[in-house]
Amino acid sequence: MNSSAISSAAVPALILCVDDEPNILSALQRLLRRNGYQVLTAESGAEGLSLLTQHTVDLVISDMRMPQMDGAQFLEQVRQHYPDTVRVLLTGYADVESTMAAINKGEIYRYIAKPWDDNDVLLLLKHAMERKLLLQEKQRLELLTFQQNEALKTLNASLEVKVQERTLSLQRALQALEGSNEQLRRNFLTSVAIFSNLMELRAGSIGGHSRRVADLARKLATQMGLAPEEVQDVVLAGLLHDIGKIGLPDALLDKPFPSLSHAEQQEVMRHPVIAQTALMPLDKLKGAALIIRAHHERFDGLGFPDGLAGFAIPLGARILQVANDYDGLQHGNILSARITQTKAFKFIIESGGKRYDPTVVQAFKDLFSGTLATQEVVVKIHSAQLKKGMVLAKDIVTREGLLLLSQDHVLDDMLIEQMIRFEHAEKYALTYWVKSQE
Repeated sequence: MNSSAISSAAVPALILCVDDEPNILSALQRLLRRNGYQVLTAESGAEGLSLLTQHTVDLVISDMRMPQMDGAQFLEQVRQHYPDTVRVLLTGYADVESTMAAINKGEIYRYIAKPWDDNDVLLLLKHAMERKLLLQEKQRLELLTFQQNEALKTLNASLEVKVQERTLSLQRALQALEGSNEQLRRNFLTSVAIFSNLMELRAGSIGGHSRRVADLARKLATQMGLAPEEVQDVVLAGLLHDIGKIGLPDALLDKPFPSLSHAEQQEVMRHPVIAQTALMPLDKLKGAALIIRAHHERFDGLGFPDGLAGFAIPLGARILQVANDYDGLQHGNILSARITQTKAFKFIIESGGKRYDPTVVQAFKDLFSGTLATQEVVVKIHSAQLKKGMVLAKDIVTREGLLLLSQDHVLDDMLIEQMIRFEHAEKYALTYWVKSQE
C-alpha cells in the first residue's frame, strides 16, 4: 500500500488495537506499521483504557469477544471518555445482536469481519481518518469563526462614546421588535434602513434624509415603469447613498458642499466610490452599489466621480440624483443655504437637461402635479387605536430619528404590544400612519 493510505496529517495517525489473541494483534500491527501508521496494542479492554489515558489515539480497533470486558462495553467507554477517537469493531463470528449492541453503545464507525482482507482494512482506515480530519477542520473553522466574531465585538466596543450612546437607543428599539416573523425581503430592507440610520446619527441636522430620498426615489422609479427588482435597487441605493461618508469628519458633514475648500470637496467627492467598494461584495447590493457610484454624475457630464453624461449614467442613478438633490436643497447641503420646498421644486424643473435627465424631471413634475393615479388614503392614529392587520403607510421612527417599523409592515398583536411597551418605557407617544381599511 502506498503513502496515500496514510493520514494526510503531518504526524502519522496513532491506532490502538485491542484483542485478547496475540496473533491477531501481531497481524494487525504488521499490517498497519507497514503502511505508515503508529500502533499501540492491548490484550484487554482494561489495558486499552489505560493506554488511552497516556496517549492521544486517533482510532481504536477492538475485538468483539474478549473476557471480562467485551468489545461493545470497551467501545462504549471509549465513546464516553474519548468521543473524538474513531471506533472500529473487529468481529469473528455472526453474532448480530452483539454487533448491534456495539453499534448502539459504542457508536462505532464500521466493523471488520474476521478473517479480513488487508486492502479492505486499509481502505476503511483511510476513509475513517479522512472523515476525522474533515470533522477536525470543521471544528477549527467554527472556533475560528467564533474567535473572529469575538474580535469584531471587541472592535465594536471601541467605537467613539457618542456613537455608543446613540447605538444603545437603537438596540433598545431592536430588542422591542425581537420575535417578528416578517418576510425575508422586508427584513432585509428593514436591516438596510437601520444601517442607514446609524450613518445619520452623525448628522442630526439632516436626520431622516436617506429615508426621504429612498421614498421619493421609489415613487419616481415606480412611475417610470421600472421592474420591481430595479425599484428595489433604487430604494436600497437611496437608503445607503451616503454610506461612503461614514469616515468623513463631522465638520465636513455639517457644511454645504459649496462652502468647502477645494481639498475638502475632493475628499467628499470620493464617497460614491468608497460606498461602491464597501457594498459590492454583497450580492443583494451590487445593483444598488452601481447606482450609488453614479448618483452625483450630471446629465451634462460635469458631475463626479467618472464624468459620465446623458444616458451613459445608469437610470437608477439619474432617478436617485433628483430625489437626493430635492431633499438636500431643502436642508442646505447642496447650495450655500437652505431653500423652501417650492424653490427646490423649481430648481429641479429648471435644471432638466443640464444637471438632470429631462425624462426623470418630467416624472418628478408629474408626481408633484397630481397626474398620478389617486394615491391611497392614509389615516393618522395613536397606539390605542392600533389593530391586528393594519398596514403602515409610513416608517415609524423615534424622536431621535431611529427606525422602529418600516413602511408596509403588517401589524399583529405581538408588534402592537411591543410598540405600547416601548412608549411606556420611553415616556412619549408615537404617531402611526396606516393605510385606510375602508
